[in-house]
Amino acid sequence: MYPNILELSRRFALVLASASPRRQKLLSEMGCSYSIETHDIAETQRPGERPFAFAQRLAEEKALSVKGGSHEIALGFDTIVVLGDRVRGKPVDADDALRMLTMLAGHKHVVCTAVAFARGGQLLASDFDTTSVYFHPVSVEQLGNYVAGGEPMDKAGAYGIQGMGGFLVDRIEGNLDTVIGLPRGLLDRMAAGILHEG
Repeated sequence: MYPNILELSRRFALVLASASPRRQKLLSEMGCSYSIETHDIAETQRPGERPFAFAQRLAEEKALSVKGGSHEIALGFDTIVVLGDRVRGKPVDADDALRMLTMLAGHKHVVCTAVAFARGGQLLASDFDTTSVYFHPVSVEQLGNYVAGGEPMDKAGAYGIQGMGGFLVDRIEGNLDTVIGLPRGLLDRMAAGILHEG
């Protein structure tokens, strides 16, 4: 189903610049072999920086942080949750997670996952995909119980749609992979462009 990223993984050694087990699982399900290399990147939005541009810049910085040789291609990703025009990142603690989920409950938000490819410290391509997510109205008690389980703490927007957080979601408009954090269709299309350019 994803011939271009598979061909890219045959021609080059893929390096995933992410510690996310969800991304690792999706990439493995595509049939790709890869190594993992992560570096600390300051995930701070710049003054006046638009949310989607922010996610794309972070994905690029993560890919570029891998200083591999010409035989390696690094994959960088960043996922953000946008409510209105404000980015909701990962919660700093349980209280922050509860505040974030309370704001999202009963409303639509947008999840953006950005993707970047780099080789030898040079950016090859970057892009992003978005999906609209609609939350059920949920009680504070339900949200508190979810937060107490610990799942929200390492996730943008403080929930995991593929985990226990699925109960929050009424419906989505777009790609589920984008919400999880690795839009496979976009990844394959970008790989096709890289292969075409040689």
